[in-house]
Amino acid sequence: MNKKGFTLIEVLIGLVILAVGLLAIAGMQITAVRGNFFSHYLTQASYVGQDRLELLNNLPVDSAELQTGDFNDGTTTISGIVFDRSYTVVVSGDIRTITYTVRWNDGMNRTITFSTIRSI
Repeated sequence: MNKKGFTLIEVLIGLVILAVGLLAIAGMQITAVRGNFFSHYLTQASYVGQDRLELLNNLPVDSAELQTGDFNDGTTTISGIVFDRSYTVVVSGDIRTITYTVRWNDGMNRTITFSTIRSI
């Protein structure tokens, strides 16, 4: 008997294979979108941290903001994410080490830290 066409079983197997492939692609898409959001937030945190660290680095050496201690530098909200900023100044002889930290939560607690050394 010469049959032309597909049986119902063949069509169902084909649909299952197609569905598995589409689910895998959807999973990859979700991962890519999450990665893009993380990259965006990391870029924003880097901008905030580097910009503020540069401002601190250009202050006069005897400025109150550059004395030894831990300082809360407020918050910045970008794209609905709150970036918490703080910095630490350590004075050792004629050297000041400024460490600037930016923290945010995008579903996970994240931190990026910048450091610079300044001579008096």
